[in-house]
Amino acid sequence: METFNYRWKLADALFSKNKGKVFSCFACGGGSTMGYKLAGFDVIGINEIDPRMAELYLRNHNPKFTFIEGIQTFKNRTDLPPELYELDILDGSPPCSSFSMAGNREKDWGKEKKFKEGQAEQVLDTLFFDFIELAEKLQPKIVLAENVSGILKGNARDYVRKILTAFDKAGYLVQEFELDSSQMEVPQRRERVFFIAIRKDLADRLPKPFGLLFGDFPALNMKYGLEPIPFDKIRTKGLNDANWTDHDQRIWDSRIYGDRTYAYVLERTENRCSNFNSSFVYGHKPIPTIASSEGSKLTLFDEPRRMNSVEMILAQSFPLDYDFGSNKCAKIQYVLGMSVPPLMMAHIANRIYNEWSVIFNT
Repeated sequence: METFNYRWKLADALFSKNKGKVFSCFACGGGSTMGYKLAGFDVIGINEIDPRMAELYLRNHNPKFTFIEGIQTFKNRTDLPPELYELDILDGSPPCSSFSMAGNREKDWGKEKKFKEGQAEQVLDTLFFDFIELAEKLQPKIVLAENVSGILKGNARDYVRKILTAFDKAGYLVQEFELDSSQMEVPQRRERVFFIAIRKDLADRLPKPFGLLFGDFPALNMKYGLEPIPFDKIRTKGLNDANWTDHDQRIWDSRIYGDRTYAYVLERTENRCSNFNSSFVYGHKPIPTIASSEGSKLTLFDEPRRMNSVEMILAQSFPLDYDFGSNKCAKIQYVLGMSVPPLMMAHIANRIYNEWSVIFNT
């Protein structure tokens, strides 16, 4: 199994770009882009609705094609470059807050809302289907879509069934894989679902899992099980650039070993349950998921401080020289929380290429 290093820099990386062409939708700051590049793919362009995120992407990646608009209009364009109809992989991470177990879930389904100030309003839980319509139009060999694990839970399974049906109508066989980044050389426990779809005319060239027949999803081993990387490996002394409040200090002073979130402390000391998105970081374990909201704090159990920006960058496997613009810890957390960890995507892209190499060479 090929391995990658979570301590890396864009300036030192050698991207071969010889395994195939990728186009990324909902590109944000380019977490998945960097993963594809580390695996040897050429990411030729992006679609991103947020001008500020697109500017950040351009500053770090300089893609050949950039479309700064909602996917609702992008999918209907009649002036797309020919290269987008010759893709090996169409990649996308449709905004997923509607399905997060930490969010409002059903209360937000079908509502038009802004995902971030400055963006256009959109119904977040329909963006996945806009993405599949784009795939039907472009007909890439493979479509890869990332989402929160909450999409597989409860009533959200109805959306998954609709997603599978939409892929089928678009001409693809698809299977969902629930993966944990901590088993893929990322110093963070981040559980995500990846929908991997392959065009039906290509699927039949690949071996099927034992017992399955013609027309079934081809064999693809997405088990990793690499040794988790604990926080102590990325602990960085001498930098306290995350805001620390009196409330944080009171919680920290009342903590006991085993508390996972601030909510444990508040329920015990004040008989109320809140701040469940703020977590404690233990030195001997991978950190919990980095969320995009600054209100989702990552506090060290053995030090009265939050994780600093360098630790968060390492935990997300972003390059240490990534240009975040004005270097504010809150902004860095937002970009990281919105992104796919590059090493997670590098492992996925590398596994797909190695096991399905026959379709990349045709």
